[in-house]
Amino acid sequence: MAYFLAVDAGGTKAEFLLAEEDRELARVTCGTVKRLNATEDQAEHNLDDALARLSKETGVPMNQIARTCIGTSGNTVPLVTNWLRENFAARVSGSLLIAGDVQIALEAAFPGGPGVLVLSGTGSNVAGRGTDGKIVTAGGWGPMLADQGAGYWIGLEALRRGFLAIDQQRPTSLLELARDYWQLPSVEALIEFANAEPRPHFADITPLVVQCAAEGDKIAGEILDRSGKDLACLARIVIERIMSADDELHPLPSVAIAGSVLGKIERVRDALMASLRMHYPTIQFVLEPADPVVGALHYARTSA
Repeated sequence: MAYFLAVDAGGTKAEFLLAEEDRELARVTCGTVKRLNATEDQAEHNLDDALARLSKETGVPMNQIARTCIGTSGNTVPLVTNWLRENFAARVSGSLLIAGDVQIALEAAFPGGPGVLVLSGTGSNVAGRGTDGKIVTAGGWGPMLADQGAGYWIGLEALRRGFLAIDQQRPTSLLELARDYWQLPSVEALIEFANAEPRPHFADITPLVVQCAAEGDKIAGEILDRSGKDLACLARIVIERIMSADDELHPLPSVAIAGSVLGKIERVRDALMASLRMHYPTIQFVLEPADPVVGALHYARTSA
């Protein structure tokens, strides 16, 4: 009996799936195992916890795993990939494949076929595939260089736009809600906190932006609309690259979504779709969020 381990290593949490060749056995979720988002001790604790719970639920020890696939953002960053390789090799048998988080989500949405996947969770990334099987990506350069439209970007933009609102004399509740969330005594303390190192986890206040927008805060609404439009811009880059290289791809590739932002925030999702429909009126969307760990399992089962 062959066992396969699939991991979706997100910036906030990680999902593990243990399976046989023809059926899933168990899933567990833990805190992030991505070293850019956790200390070494935290990442090791989360990894040990997830593997122990998988073994307990299934009775399958980790020394019987034939192959593991981990999907993660930052899969080109040595700090991320080296830590994953070393720590999984010390705990899990078999071969190991590390893929991009958007790559496994694309595989989950369009197994082996053409399509475009827009991922927005803590970070963001877009991937697409034409009939030639080649994967094209846009974005995914990390929170300081890209990740537009994602949770980290939304939280940071809330603070930036909140302070700009002071200069513009526009009303918004964003700064007060952020200050209350982080239990800071004043706006001045929020300035110091937001500029500190290590950086705060700005994605934590994304739900506050959604709350403000729902209550009619115009600036919060503008941030969510911009999020969807920026993600649509990345999707257009991928679509145009696929279409220019693939004369056989007709009609347009469908667009699927993944990640907590697009899965849970309707306003961002609507802005994404509206922006893409302006350029591609006939484009089709798959609105059931993709299950990225299933894509990782496909790679674990099929990669030699």
